[in-house]
Amino acid sequence: MCALFGWLDYKGIVPYRVLKKLTQALANAAEERGTDAAGISYVHDGKITIFKRAKPAHKIHFNAPDGTKAVMGHTRLATQGDRKQNYNNHPFAGHADKEFAFAHNGVLWNDKDLRKDGTIPKTYIDTDSYIGVQLIEKQGKLDFDSLQYMAETVEGNFTFTVLDQTNSLYIIKGSNPMYLLHFETIGLYIYASTETIMKKALKQLGLHKFENKQIDTAEGDILRIDRNGKITRSQFEPKLYRSKYMSWYDDDLSSYYSMHEEILLAYCGCCGVNSSDVELLLEYGYTCDEVEDMLADQSLLREALRDVKYIYGEDIYENCYGGAF
Repeated sequence: MCALFGWLDYKGIVPYRVLKKLTQALANAAEERGTDAAGISYVHDGKITIFKRAKPAHKIHFNAPDGTKAVMGHTRLATQGDRKQNYNNHPFAGHADKEFAFAHNGVLWNDKDLRKDGTIPKTYIDTDSYIGVQLIEKQGKLDFDSLQYMAETVEGNFTFTVLDQTNSLYIIKGSNPMYLLHFETIGLYIYASTETIMKKALKQLGLHKFENKQIDTAEGDILRIDRNGKITRSQFEPKLYRSKYMSWYDDDLSSYYSMHEEILLAYCGCCGVNSSDVELLLEYGYTCDEVEDMLADQSLLREALRDVKYIYGEDIYENCYGGAF
């Protein structure tokens, strides 16, 4: 799990100090999905600027300059690529017909295959997410067509964000969450991976009191919000996954849930949770989305495992799962 967050100010009436605090509040709230690294990107003097560090967001001071129109941010839970090598952290820089920054929430697993077959070149960057940048660069342009090509070529679970040097923000919505709000009266879009992150940040600044509307984003959507606040849309064809080691399918919903379970079991250890606990919760009947929420808020996990203790019996719980909760 990682988190995406950011904003686009298209009317220029929100004070700089509020936008600065908004960036920090979103980043801090997004720590619930990753504390290994954090970073932001923005446009300064017509060029993409990226600032990132291998630290939790609350230990970093994010200071996009006055006049910044958009910020694209990321907090990281490292799965592939040493976080101490800052080039492995998000956002990543890209170059096509225009400069852009790129961030990803999710896990991709065909990066090595794409490099092995020559689709994209080898690179010193070890993070799986970076193949998204390379696939866009291969098309030589940043537009709906190149983003569709990228989204349909990668294999894994994802939502991507892209910020270009004209202050256009793209959201490529895969199976991972995205929550986007439009504050029309003040000319502001704000996004975060989850509603929880959004509400926490907005409440801290009092922005929750302003009228806003949620913008729908469904799997397969590509949204472009330009510097004037206009939204245009395109689509890519989502893939439903059966197994990491087998083929992709688009006609079997059960395969999608198998994929989600594999991801939870593979990466729950990054949250300090045993895979046996995740298996037990899934067996008990919790959905993958519910378990993912528990990994982000482990107080929920402890409560759920206490329920399991009473359902399956004290002895089984303690013998098999250590009775840690």
